[in-house]
Amino acid sequence: MLKKMAHFIVHKGRSIEKFFIAATILCAFCYPFVGVNYDLSKYLPDFAPTKQALDVMEEEFGYPGMARIMIKDVTLPEARTIRQRIADVESVELVVGPDLATNVYASDSFISNALTDKFYKDGNAVYQIIFEDGDSDESTHTAINQIYEIVGKDRGCFAGSAVSNKERQESITKEIAVAIGMSIFIIWLILTLTTTSWFEPFLFILVMVVAIILNMGSNLMFGRISFFTFSTAAILQLAVSMDYSIFLLHTYTAAKKEGRESKAAMEHAIVEACSSILASGATTIVGFLVIALMRFTIGKDVGFVLTKGILCSLVTVLFLMPTLILRFDGRIARTAHRPFIPSFDRLGQVMYKIRIPVLMIALFCAVPCYFGQSMNYFYYGDDALGNGPGTRVYEDAREIERTFGKSNVVIAIVPNGSIVRERELTKALEDEDFIDYALSMSGTMPEGIPESFLPDTLVKQLRTDRYARILISMKNKEESAYSFACSERLTKIVKDYYPEDSFVIGMTPTTIDIRDILTDDYNRVSIISLLGVAFVVMCTFHSVLVPIFVIIPIEVAIYLNMTLPYIMGESMVYIGYIIVSCLQLGATIDYSILMTNNYMEMRATMDNKTAAVAAISKSTLSIITSGGILTVVGYLLYFTSSIQAISQVGRLVGRGALLSMVLVLSLLPALLAAFDGPIRKQQEKGRQKAEKRKARLNRLKERVKAARMKPQRSLDNSSDRSAQLLH
Repeated sequence: MLKKMAHFIVHKGRSIEKFFIAATILCAFCYPFVGVNYDLSKYLPDFAPTKQALDVMEEEFGYPGMARIMIKDVTLPEARTIRQRIADVESVELVVGPDLATNVYASDSFISNALTDKFYKDGNAVYQIIFEDGDSDESTHTAINQIYEIVGKDRGCFAGSAVSNKERQESITKEIAVAIGMSIFIIWLILTLTTTSWFEPFLFILVMVVAIILNMGSNLMFGRISFFTFSTAAILQLAVSMDYSIFLLHTYTAAKKEGRESKAAMEHAIVEACSSILASGATTIVGFLVIALMRFTIGKDVGFVLTKGILCSLVTVLFLMPTLILRFDGRIARTAHRPFIPSFDRLGQVMYKIRIPVLMIALFCAVPCYFGQSMNYFYYGDDALGNGPGTRVYEDAREIERTFGKSNVVIAIVPNGSIVRERELTKALEDEDFIDYALSMSGTMPEGIPESFLPDTLVKQLRTDRYARILISMKNKEESAYSFACSERLTKIVKDYYPEDSFVIGMTPTTIDIRDILTDDYNRVSIISLLGVAFVVMCTFHSVLVPIFVIIPIEVAIYLNMTLPYIMGESMVYIGYIIVSCLQLGATIDYSILMTNNYMEMRATMDNKTAAVAAISKSTLSIITSGGILTVVGYLLYFTSSIQAISQVGRLVGRGALLSMVLVLSLLPALLAAFDGPIRKQQEKGRQKAEKRKARLNRLKERVKAARMKPQRSLDNSSDRSAQLLH
């Protein structure tokens, strides 16, 4: 089967090239039409309370975006005028400002000074703005641009989820372009140092660019992908699947050195490399598919897109790259250069000498790091997605908080019915120390003034036929243990007054749901990922013992990688914690497989010490090439992204690849050499079982063949007897 496929690829190169050219053009055309979602709440499962609340609010009031804006050096009358101008902007639903009461009742006689003081201090005015549409909606971003013109960017400070979302969308495409551009240049530099031709790096990068375009354009099948996937998929695909191209070209070069003609050498290379490339791809795909099992469905988004990316890379390497190698074979030969990297024989000897200290250190670190990784301070929600320190949105938000304090806006939705109960709930909420204000139609309306006096356009902002909406501002940040406790207390108060059909919506309640779901997801996903990769390794080596030693260095690297933020006192994004744990296992297990393969090959003719040294020497160049690329790509994401979640994931990926390289080159050979006897004994048993299975299969084939021949013999004998009778 593989030989037929290899023959087809080699002799149908022109047709294959035309197919990939057409597919690449089509996917490049589709790419701009792939939507990007920036709202984490969209990925909550249907059973989550926040998801149910959002469905009700979207049906009754719409799905509003929010912003918080402060204007400096402004008088109270001027602040009122600006608020009215902002309220007139299309797509702005509600503006809460210094003339709050006027906004609700459209009459100066009902102005509430107590509320006004919360929005005007020392010549500064602050506004809480609710938009008709969501944070990422185009109409919301258009409205924000108009508000910029009304307020003046130099005079105002702009914060809130809608503003952060808008700035994130505008910066993310530029940051991705910069990261990919820099990655390609540095990857070209790494490949130039580790290959023996000036042209080979260009060929590798061309093949990967085609695979990336195919993947990103084909995302149109999903309609929309998460900003997290959009930011990381292309660059991670570039780094993770570069090995496939390198392995195929090296196998082809070795076949040519044996004296084979170019096409024959390529057919041989495809057959020889295919199993290793597919095994390598399988371990990575297992890691990504496991991410897709998360109940928080951003995992499904990330997992499916990255899995599809690996499949695109595999297809491109196995079908397109052979035709390109044959086409540019002469140019590769003409641009050959001497190796820039010396042999690693000395490194192999050094690593073997330090095997005992390495084993002791690994044993000493493994258990504390296993428990230490779960002791990190985690961010679960939108706080991790905001722009990082140094950005305009981040600094503006801090300046607003310094003047007016924190404002964590939450919306309560309660059934219509008793105005008295709604007023009592509003009063009970305002009596809580952690609540700055609670704004409801009946709670803020002076007693004796009927709502029928108010214009319908104002009433519908806080009330529909079925539900009333209460706007609540908590005096804490969106995500912290204290904020979670306050949110739970607030929800309890609402439920005390309205036990049924009442909902609480906001960043903090959403984050609580995300936290509860993600924590459960990690325990399940990490175990399935480990078992899935172990199964692939077991099938590769036909051994139960080998997968344990192959996985140990990678798992220790993962534990250490995830514990370092705790040691350094840094917070961690929980989504990144889950995804990088699975990604690091799936992407770097190849280093262990390569090292083990080389050790087994050397062990056939050498003792365990010499085999370990030789395996390190032979594996190092491939490991540092692949690991170096993944490390560089990860740290480029870290340095170029202004979004904290993306930046942190980049650093975890880069540092994880570096730790995996070090431990595979040092710890794994020590394990293989130390447990050489049990490994060889188990492999011998496996070999004997395989021979017995093969013998049984051969006997079965002989029986089937004999059974098929028996009717034929009977027919022949019958023919002979008939001939004798006729004679």
